[in-house]
Amino acid sequence: METRLRNYLVVTGGYWAFTITDGAIRMLVVLYFHMLGYSPFEVAMLFLFYEFFGIVTNLVGGWLGARIGLNLTMHIGMGLQILALLMLTVPDTWLAVPYVMFAQALSGIAKDLNKMSAKASVKTLATTGDGKLFHWVALLTGSKNALKGAGFFIGAALLQWMDFRGALAILAGMLFTVLIITVIMLPSGVGKMKRKPKFSQVFSPIPAINRLSAARFFLFGSRDAWFVVGLPVFLYEVLHWDFTAVGAFMASWVIGYGFIQAGTPRLLHRHETGGGTARALAFALALFPAGIALALMLGWPPATVVIAGLVFYGIIFALNSAVHSYLILAYSDHDKVAMNVGFYYMANAGGRLAGTMISGLAYQTGGLEACLWWSAGFALAAGLLSFALPAVEKAH
Repeated sequence: METRLRNYLVVTGGYWAFTITDGAIRMLVVLYFHMLGYSPFEVAMLFLFYEFFGIVTNLVGGWLGARIGLNLTMHIGMGLQILALLMLTVPDTWLAVPYVMFAQALSGIAKDLNKMSAKASVKTLATTGDGKLFHWVALLTGSKNALKGAGFFIGAALLQWMDFRGALAILAGMLFTVLIITVIMLPSGVGKMKRKPKFSQVFSPIPAINRLSAARFFLFGSRDAWFVVGLPVFLYEVLHWDFTAVGAFMASWVIGYGFIQAGTPRLLHRHETGGGTARALAFALALFPAGIALALMLGWPPATVVIAGLVFYGIIFALNSAVHSYLILAYSDHDKVAMNVGFYYMANAGGRLAGTMISGLAYQTGGLEACLWWSAGFALAAGLLSFALPAVEKAH
């Protein structure tokens, strides 16, 4: 097997395993702590450090990856995730908000180190002109999200079938096994720059990357404004679904949009794409949360409206996210890809942080409808910012 393809598959496999634990721990925390009596906003606050340290990690992680190599930063991320999982296996009396927030901070650092490392590695293994980059990054992103959805279901199912701590121990053991395998199989120095970059170089001088990062902030804020807290609590509290049903729906949604992401080049009938596609998709995306919120306010059947509306939202979101994930790599030079991807995912984490806080507070004050109106506004902002995105060949 070609060495580049083999390394791509190893990176992808490690990313897949990490992603399952990331989806599972998120669902476990949301459902278990809601069951313990935490309010929606208190549950959202548990993810405050998860998202905040994701911002910091992406800013520092790209610079670190360029200095020490992307495979090493990926393995550091896996190790931190194992520690975060094991920290939550303590008795309930230890699970005070500050302690859980600290464990989630480690998980957030781990997740974004792993994501940045895996996605930046793709740029070192593929080229832009032959269409392989768009296909490989779409496959990596889509398969990751499909497995994150599987992680949602696994987390909810483990909580339904066994205890919270046993589920966490199983996930930690699985990820430790994968960590050992990837350490053995990956070469050293992937993505490492020949000259040690200064920290000031993490801020991109390329306007296209800065504009894309700003649009990414609002794109993922739009999703998490309803997805993180509002939707699972709505399904459990208003529609009276059990944990497994909530996890199955969340998992199906993420798995579905993961498959759409993976097939984006084929669905769009192109090997490369540009800023105009991202703009059109963002404006289309804004229509769906606004339509769902309006239908709920008019008294339409909530289960039908929410499920059907979010299916269509997921399709458009998947296409938009895949185009974004391609553009950040296409806009980047090979020797600066780690830092550019780190900066871009810093904005991504910032959007998730804003969306998470909005999801808890908006649901507590105005229900799912309020979450959805925020989501529509963020998607509209992403579309407006996308007017400034150029074609790939004009980005530098």
